[in-house]
Amino acid sequence: MHISEGVLTAQVLIGGGLLGAAGTAIGLGKMDYDKVMGAAIMSAAFFVASLIHVPIGPANAHLVLNGLLGVILGWAAFPAILTGLLLQAVLFQYGGLTVLCLNTFNMAAPAVLCWYLFGPMLRSGGSRSFAGAFACGFMAVLLSTLLTAASLALSGEAFAAPAKALALAHLPVMIIEGIVSGFAYTFLARVKPEILHGSAA
Repeated sequence: MHISEGVLTAQVLIGGGLLGAAGTAIGLGKMDYDKVMGAAIMSAAFFVASLIHVPIGPANAHLVLNGLLGVILGWAAFPAILTGLLLQAVLFQYGGLTVLCLNTFNMAAPAVLCWYLFGPMLRSGGSRSFAGAFACGFMAVLLSTLLTAASLALSGEAFAAPAKALALAHLPVMIIEGIVSGFAYTFLARVKPEILHGSAA
């Protein structure tokens, strides 16, 4: 779901960049020192899960795990995702440096929003917590896809068709992300509940 460099207009780049930078600043401000290791581990999981790409025009389809990062990290999902995207841009030329903050916003903002929306379900336990984690995984990818498609569409009519293709291609990814997030959350809640500080904050 990385947007490549040289695709977007300056207005979209600047607007998305400012939003991504603001979210990252808030995430860093809310991240306690003793939670840095957990954020680093989740950033590494995000990095690894995103390595397998299916090219779709100017963007790519792949597992994102941003919903799971939102569940576990809350606002700290912003710096965690930024770090993963930076490493991907530098090491593998996925996306790019000029679109780094915009790509971060497109993936991290839905993660934080879903954390707020489905937090009560996550904290209720039992099947409701699984449903809440599934919803986080599914909705985070859905919203990220819509934000990425909107970024492309706002940059010109020529990107309208790729934007639609991107949204359709991510439908199976949304379901898989929901299932992975649901099982991962319930497993962690059983064996390591203390790392779920994002959903408990």
